[in-house]
Amino acid sequence: MTDPTTAPEAERDVMEYDVVIVGAGPAGLSAAIRLKQLNAETTVCVIEKSSTIGAHILSGAVIETGPLDALLPDWRDNPPPICVAATEDEFWLLNKDGGRKLPVPPGMHNKGNVIVSLGAMCAWLAPQAEALGVEIYPGFAADETLHDEAGKVIGVRIGDMGVAKDGSHKPGYTQGIDIRAKVTVLAEGARGHLTKRLVKRFQLDAGSDPQGYSIGIKELWQVPEERVTPGKIVHSFGWPADTSTYGGSFIYHLDKGRIAIGYVSGLDYSDPQYKPWEAFQQFKHHPMVKPLLEGGEIISAGARAIVTGGYQSLPKVEMPGALLIGDTAGLLNVPKVKGTHQAIRSGMLAAEHLAANALAPEGFDAALRDSAAMVELKQVRNIKPGFKRGLWWGMLNAAWETVTGGRSPWTLKNKADWSSLHKVGEFEEPRRDYVDRTLAPRDRLAGVYFAATQHDEDQPVHLQVADTSICIDRCTVEYDNPCTRFCPAGVYEIVEDEAAGRRLQINAANCVHCKTCDIKDPYEIINWVTPEGGSGPNYQNL
Repeated sequence: MTDPTTAPEAERDVMEYDVVIVGAGPAGLSAAIRLKQLNAETTVCVIEKSSTIGAHILSGAVIETGPLDALLPDWRDNPPPICVAATEDEFWLLNKDGGRKLPVPPGMHNKGNVIVSLGAMCAWLAPQAEALGVEIYPGFAADETLHDEAGKVIGVRIGDMGVAKDGSHKPGYTQGIDIRAKVTVLAEGARGHLTKRLVKRFQLDAGSDPQGYSIGIKELWQVPEERVTPGKIVHSFGWPADTSTYGGSFIYHLDKGRIAIGYVSGLDYSDPQYKPWEAFQQFKHHPMVKPLLEGGEIISAGARAIVTGGYQSLPKVEMPGALLIGDTAGLLNVPKVKGTHQAIRSGMLAAEHLAANALAPEGFDAALRDSAAMVELKQVRNIKPGFKRGLWWGMLNAAWETVTGGRSPWTLKNKADWSSLHKVGEFEEPRRDYVDRTLAPRDRLAGVYFAATQHDEDQPVHLQVADTSICIDRCTVEYDNPCTRFCPAGVYEIVEDEAAGRRLQINAANCVHCKTCDIKDPYEIINWVTPEGGSGPNYQNL
């Protein structure tokens, strides 16, 4: 094995393209397809950190088809493998024992939309991009951006493979290549680790509020077919969340006896004892939900951060040599519970802008802000922030914003999610009325199993904690170590060590790449970076 601290670094292999796109989600693949549609001579490369295309993609997902119709007009002749037309909507306010059916909010009417597995849809999009000449490389984790002497982004560096936990090189060590391009498109999804660095470097958020996030936890179930009404869409709020915690559920009826079910918790919650994963499991045991699942079989499970800051948290989306699209830019429409149409729309817009401007990103920020994507976000900008004052005020505010079409003369402010957490003793934990659970998975580690997460144990820990002494000396007292609760995969543990006493243990191999720790840590000392390419969850039809 080679000691990298003493051996000189070998010259890296270089690949050159007109455009490199980081992330093979709906935004990145749509941008790649549209670039090739506009100019077949443009060389385009898409890199993806997951082992296969779609393996890290997790969403509800109900999609508005307008942007997809514009991108691929004949897509219905060869639809994605899971694609069920929406047939009916329900919207419920739940209490512990039952609930009240409410009128469906206008943004949640899904007539004309389709329910898909977004992971399967991306796996379906990828070969269509390749047929146009796009080169797609799964298992390529972008470790850092490349810059010229003036600071302009000129591409990305792929992380080295075969590095041991201690930094030494294992027998299979392979140096990562440099991918250089005239323009780099960041389509990493919510809380992309390269995007986070670039936002800071170029001060892209100087004129916006802090970005906001939620954590979405989802499972795919196989149940007796007679229980399923294909195309039925059910959303709820209320129990198990208390009135000061933003939370809600979705149940999407697929075909072949399959049900997609999930729960979203706003990461602006205040209770240091709150457990997003447990809230989801409690929801599954609600008397209106449990009979749907009981006797069924869980097939797949996962978790992902969702970007929810909206209009007022949108950063500048261009910088020298690069631009941001999709959830990386923060385009999800929270009241609609939809972001895929915005991702496709922004990917197409980016491609059209680049094609018309000799691949120069300058002017894309103005183009995006003048587009239908921004009109949509501006109309609903005050709905999610309104719930920071509690459930009932949020509902009243949402009704006002809906009736007025978002024409209020004010814009409510967002603040960083990590700053909302109260210290132990300063917050009275609400009565949760949780019930005993019997449905799978029994605990978070079982959930990791259903995410099919795989990491080489002997690789550098990709969850970097700047100062672990804070975890013991301060966080234990002030917040009771909330990382042990907000992580849906049991990555963080406080353990007793005979030699060192209490210490933080990081079970990095459990990580499902949801990024919650990077977002919610009250000291901002956790930094999520990409592990070795191909590591992480392997979601099946999520």
